[in-house]
Amino acid sequence: MRAAIVTTPTGPDDVTAGELPDPTPGPDDVLIAVHAAGIAFPDLLMSRGEYQVRPEPPFALGTDVAGTVVSAPEGSGFTEGQRVVAVAGHGAAAELFVAPAPFVMALPGELSFEEGAALPMNYLTAHFALLRRGGLQAGDTVLVHGAAGGVGTASIQVARAFGARPIAVVSTEAKGEVARAAGAEDVVLLDGFKDAVKELTGGRGVDLVVDVVGGDAFLDSVRSLAPEGRLLVVGFAAGQGIPEIKVNRLLLGNTDVRGVGWGAFVMFHPAYVAEQWADLLPHLRSGALKPPVGATYPLEETAQALRDLDERRATGKVVVRVR
Repeated sequence: MRAAIVTTPTGPDDVTAGELPDPTPGPDDVLIAVHAAGIAFPDLLMSRGEYQVRPEPPFALGTDVAGTVVSAPEGSGFTEGQRVVAVAGHGAAAELFVAPAPFVMALPGELSFEEGAALPMNYLTAHFALLRRGGLQAGDTVLVHGAAGGVGTASIQVARAFGARPIAVVSTEAKGEVARAAGAEDVVLLDGFKDAVKELTGGRGVDLVVDVVGGDAFLDSVRSLAPEGRLLVVGFAAGQGIPEIKVNRLLLGNTDVRGVGWGAFVMFHPAYVAEQWADLLPHLRSGALKPPVGATYPLEETAQALRDLDERRATGKVVVRVR
C-alpha cells in the first residue's frame, strides 16, 4: 500500500511517499480504506524521533483516519462500505489502516472525509479536557491558547456547544480570524493577554484555561484563573521546555493545574471513546461542531504538511488526502 513513511527519524525533509505492506486485521479489528488522514504535532515529533511513542522504522505517519470499512468483526456494528473515522497513534496516512473496533466511529453524512480526518484526536481530546478533566459547566468562561490550531479550534467549538463562553488567545490578527470563524466569542493577542482577559471578565478571571502551548504564557495563564479555576495542561507546542509553578499560588487562589492525557486514559478505558462520540454526535449533526480544515495536501506532500506545522503556518486541522 502507498503511505507517508518515516524511514529515518531525522525530520520532515526525510518523510517520503512509498510502499509498506498491507496491514492484516486481527479478530477484533476494523480494516479501513483511508480517504483522508489527519496530521498533528505528534507526527512532527515522531518524524524526528522525539515523541514518547517511537515506532520502529519504516512506519507511516498520521494520527486520524477517515474512510470506509473494508471488513469488520461480527457484532461490531460496522458494515462494509460504511463511512467511519478512527483514532490512530500513527499510520493513518496510508491507503489501508487497521483499528480496534472500540476506536472506530461512524462518520455522519453531514461531514466530508476531510472534515472527518479533523475530528478524532482534536475533538475527543477537547471533550475529555473540558468535560471530564475540567468539569465544564454551562456558563463557564474558557480561555483557549493556540486557538487557531486543531485542538484550539476544537476546544472553542466544544466549549460553545456545551454552553460555555470561549476566549481565544492567538499570536497574530490573522489567526484571530480563524478563531472567530471557529466560534470564539472574544479574541486576544498573546502579548498582554492576561490584562485583556482581566478586562473581558470584569476582573474575575476565567473558569478554565486550555493550554496546548505551555512556555512563557503558563504563569500568566495561572494568574488569569478565577477562584476555583482549572488550568488544563494539554501540550507544550511552544517548545520552550516544561513550565514550572510554585504551588503556593494554587493554594492562595484555590486553583488547580490538571494534566490532560486523553490517549493514556483511553488505552485503559477504550469504551469511553464510544461515550464521548455519543455525546458529540448531536452537535456534529447540528453543525455546532464543524471541524475547520486548514490546508490539505496530497499524500506525496506530507513532508510539506509537517514543515508548515513546524513553522506555525498551519491553522485549523492539517489533512492529507489519500484517495
